[in-house]
Amino acid sequence: MAVIHMDFFSSVLGMTSSVSIVMPQDVQPGEKLPVLYMLHGLSDNENTWLRQTTLEYQLSKYRMFVVMPNVHRSFYSDMAHGRKYWTYVSEELPKIVKAMFPISDRREDTFAAGLSMGGYGAMKLALAYPERYAAAASFSGALDIRAIENLFEGSEFADIFGDVAGTKEHKDDLFHLANVAAKSGKELPALYQCCGTEDFLYADNIRFLNHIKTLGIELTYEEETGLHEWGYWNMKLPRVLEFLTGAAKKDAVTT
Repeated sequence: MAVIHMDFFSSVLGMTSSVSIVMPQDVQPGEKLPVLYMLHGLSDNENTWLRQTTLEYQLSKYRMFVVMPNVHRSFYSDMAHGRKYWTYVSEELPKIVKAMFPISDRREDTFAAGLSMGGYGAMKLALAYPERYAAAASFSGALDIRAIENLFEGSEFADIFGDVAGTKEHKDDLFHLANVAAKSGKELPALYQCCGTEDFLYADNIRFLNHIKTLGIELTYEEETGLHEWGYWNMKLPRVLEFLTGAAKKDAVTT
């Protein structure tokens, strides 16, 4: 496997941004490979999945690109007072990496996954753009933005999301996005969610799971004894990769 650390100028962010990419080093001429957008948590960056898990080793079993952007503490959102990280991740970044690398643009070859804040980001991509993603996975996701204000200090929460309490259908609320997706009539991506039962975000995960169930959206959920920590996420990583690639095969057959 090849690991690439790349800096480039983002027009959306108005500044230089960083991304790490893992890819097979024997890509053949004309070959287009699947892509997984692997998203980091609130206190991490584009390299943390590589530093804390066996991701590179696990990827030796698959032929795909893994793209890991750095979005700082933005919660993958177009911030109320800050940069447009949602537009960056959902629009600009895919165009840039597909222009530079042999990445497929087919829905059945496109996935998103992430932990904590990144789990939120992965579900947001899948629910906002179901026509683009075959599958998405959340490790211990911070899935309910209305319950996480205590993770921030000062005005940071309001700087990201603006007035959440006063907005019934907030653009960054996964519960609202799930409502819209369920009513859209579009084929939805395969969804996977896991969380440790001792995780401080466990109640938020159960609340999101129950909401998805009430909408009739299919989602694979797993829980085990575990905290909000890398040992749990590293343990679940092979299962998530298996789920994502398995969903791709099913999608390719049905389409």
